[in-house]
Amino acid sequence: MTTKPATKQAAITSPDLGQERLAQLKRLMPDLFDGEGNLDEAALRALAAPEGASSPERFRFEWAGKQQSKRQAFTPSKATLVADSARSVKFDTTQNLIIEGDNLEVLKLLQTTYFERVKCIYIDPPYNKDADVLYPDDYSESKKAYWQRNGTVKDGVKLTALPESHGRKHSLWLNMMQSRLLIARQLLCSNGVIIIHIDDVELPNLKKLCDEIFGEENFIGQIVWKNATDNNPSNIAVEHEYIMFYAKNKGVLEPVWKASESPAKAELIKIGIEIGKSFKTVQKMQDAYDEWFKENKAFLGVLDRYKYIDEDGVYTGSQSVHNPGKEGYRYDVVHPKTGKPCKQPLMGYRFPKETMDQLLSEEKILFGDDETKIIELKVYAKDYQSKLSSFINLDGRTGAYDVKGLFPEHKQVFRNPKPVSLVKEILDFVTNKNDKILDFFAGSGTTAHAMMQLNAQDGGNRKYILVQIPEYTDENSEAYKAGYKTISSLCIERVKRAGAKIRKENPDAAVDTGFRVYRLTDSNFPQNLYTADPEKSEAENLAALKAHLQAELPLASDGAFADIVTEIALKNGYGLFYTLEKQPAFKANTVYRLHGNDKSALLCLDTTIADATVEALEPQSDNQLILSRHALDTAKKWVLQQAFKDNLHTV
Repeated sequence: MTTKPATKQAAITSPDLGQERLAQLKRLMPDLFDGEGNLDEAALRALAAPEGASSPERFRFEWAGKQQSKRQAFTPSKATLVADSARSVKFDTTQNLIIEGDNLEVLKLLQTTYFERVKCIYIDPPYNKDADVLYPDDYSESKKAYWQRNGTVKDGVKLTALPESHGRKHSLWLNMMQSRLLIARQLLCSNGVIIIHIDDVELPNLKKLCDEIFGEENFIGQIVWKNATDNNPSNIAVEHEYIMFYAKNKGVLEPVWKASESPAKAELIKIGIEIGKSFKTVQKMQDAYDEWFKENKAFLGVLDRYKYIDEDGVYTGSQSVHNPGKEGYRYDVVHPKTGKPCKQPLMGYRFPKETMDQLLSEEKILFGDDETKIIELKVYAKDYQSKLSSFINLDGRTGAYDVKGLFPEHKQVFRNPKPVSLVKEILDFVTNKNDKILDFFAGSGTTAHAMMQLNAQDGGNRKYILVQIPEYTDENSEAYKAGYKTISSLCIERVKRAGAKIRKENPDAAVDTGFRVYRLTDSNFPQNLYTADPEKSEAENLAALKAHLQAELPLASDGAFADIVTEIALKNGYGLFYTLEKQPAFKANTVYRLHGNDKSALLCLDTTIADATVEALEPQSDNQLILSRHALDTAKKWVLQQAFKDNLHTV
């Protein structure tokens, strides 16, 4: 008897992270599982209990719905993302993303592509005040995801504020935050950092929650940020908020300081530690700096900007002397070795000649090897240390001015945005020039605005991912009257205008000011759209599912090909910035090379596969192959299964 071959199913949902965690635990400690492969909870509790313990009492942080929220974080998403090229800017060349939809679903969908690839998560979530809103996570919803039920896909979702009198106000907020932070942590790289704005209402709860998720040992610190003036004479004046910093692995962030025979080197290490303690992510060490650093493996690095040492301390040569945005001063600066005038910045120098002469006399100008390199200004590390506290006092009202400058025709299109200068300074301290930055409570898009400004300033190529639910703006608001019916549409317009402004002000800077817009929506796969009827038996539901799948249209029909490929790429790790190249060697069927995220596969979604195509595919069995499950009869499936083995996947 011939055994019917089996093929692997390509992923059509985000990863089932709950099952992955159990599988990892089973590999490490199989004794914690019973004979049927189920987790023995009693054995797990006994393992965790201290020797001689007889009481289950311990310090714990509990609230209503905690376990449901945790389970929800790790259940796979059946949704997908579709491109919205009409609202995008430079869709074909940009590497930035703005995603419109519920952030929990989106974070799940980003797992396969961005797992441990994000350096910085920067979020400003709802503070849980009366005026704030919470995402309506409804774990009892069975027939439709709440984001779909509430109209997220079509017209946005009107979220409901919770008054202080609501008995579960804090629990609901913690449920919302826990599920999102749990899944977001997995996107952080090993030396990544998460930054969270908050105020007094949920500060203690957020601290305990983050201690559980990131580990108390990975708490970097908390900044008190003065952001307003409180004129209420009846209470203690509250004129500040908090900015909380956690590391994925604090041990990677903080170098071990060891004494050195060189005072200059010791100063460099000490500054690295102090800035590291003040939330500065330690950067990769300059391998060629000298042999001393090679011998001290525990010291993983200091700020890559601090490259040089002289008698005045540690300094950087990265500060530009050009005059941005308008014509500056014109004069010659002679190279000390070649005796020739150095190349001038396109828009001239930012200083008058008298200032430049003084900087030259103080040896604060850094020259290149010859006159062909534009000079740079030495800025000492001690000056940056003072900057650590300088931005903390940035007035919160500056954020409103930032937005007003982009929307001069309107009085106030967004309430209480964070200042661009604040976010830019923080990003400057915690990221390298090629890092990825994620903000899944994007609001008006300040994080993207700040990141583009920083890239223009230091020549960086950082990329952002913004996620914002299409929450309705208030009908009486300036934004609504201006035509921005959702927060996400306002965010898209703000980032678009900010990019145009940055390009105008920095004509010589190669800044990616474009972005791709994607929307959260239903899956293209009918398996993901079927919901079992709890009133029917298992056999009845199975028969109904088979009928549902049998009646489906071919996958690539009705102009949905691009959306289907996007869903396949997203859920199988090829990412959203994939390429699709038609393979001319195949004549009987349309076969593509799907490439993205440093991996590739052959892809064919035709509903039938010709014998000639099967024959042409066989020699390429070292490739991943993705086919429509409708295309394979038993004979062709057998041939391709024997050739491709685990490389054959169907959708």
